[in-house]
Amino acid sequence: MARRRARGEANIWPGFVDALSTLLLVLMFILSIFVVAQFYLGDRLQSVKDELASKDDELARLIAQINSLNDQLGLAASEQQRLTAQVLSLEDTIAQKNEELAGLGASLATSQALVAASAEELEAEKALSDQQKSELATLNAQIAALRRQLASLQDALDAAEAKDREQQVQIENLSTRLNAALARKVQELQEVRSRFFEALREALGERTDVRVVGDRFIFESDILFGPCSATIGAAGKVELNKLADALIDIRGEIPTEVNWVLRVDGHADASPLGPSCRAKFDSNLDLSAQRAIAVVQYLTSRGVTPRRLLATGSGSASPLVSGFSSAALAQNRRIEFKLTER
Repeated sequence: MARRRARGEANIWPGFVDALSTLLLVLMFILSIFVVAQFYLGDRLQSVKDELASKDDELARLIAQINSLNDQLGLAASEQQRLTAQVLSLEDTIAQKNEELAGLGASLATSQALVAASAEELEAEKALSDQQKSELATLNAQIAALRRQLASLQDALDAAEAKDREQQVQIENLSTRLNAALARKVQELQEVRSRFFEALREALGERTDVRVVGDRFIFESDILFGPCSATIGAAGKVELNKLADALIDIRGEIPTEVNWVLRVDGHADASPLGPSCRAKFDSNLDLSAQRAIAVVQYLTSRGVTPRRLLATGSGSASPLVSGFSSAALAQNRRIEFKLTER
């Protein structure tokens, strides 16, 4: 019996050794997996860091570009103000010169009248006495002095006319430059409007219910509002957030002297309001106006300056398409956005 016990104890050790070996193999396998995962995650983390650094560099470049554009716009505005002030100053100078010329003309007329009168008197005094001849000599000296004065006045008049012509040329040049500057500002506003539409088009993607018609961006109302409602839905807020972000991005590129505004026009279809809808709105015009106001209020809450927004309602007076099909009615229920001057 003691021999069997000793034999049983001897048989336990091989099993224990096998179990311990298996455990060591499992631990080594887990450790290997941990090392591989650590290596992979380290490479991935470095890639993410490099990508973030690239994005930071691009953001810094864009910020520098925006600051440069702001500086250029500020210089253009200052130059326009300086040119306008110079034009006003030249106009005042011309007015003063015209008054001086009028005075010189009057003096010239008086002097010519005196010369004519003196010439007539000379003819009548040929038979005068010596005293009278002396007086005549004095008169002749006065006439000579008047003639010299007349010549001086004529020279001053010629100089004033030449200066007037020179200043007129300067005014014409300044007017040309001012018109060119204004034309550049209009072109810049058109370019900003194009960039705004392009940015908004990229943000909205390939939606068929949002499109550009002429100089207007059009949202079908069904995107933003439920039936007979002026409350913006969750899906509508997502799209309006994209519009607000695009508008905030480009507002710094618009010249400061341009009094721009984003006009929000609400439109309704020609279908009469149902009984439940008439309980909330007086007419299609009221419904379209309330929807435009709701859009303006939401854009304001997203950071758009209130004085740059204008809400209008047109009801069903300006349909986009004709007909009473469901597709036509859906297109006529719309919100239009137009970037323009106030």
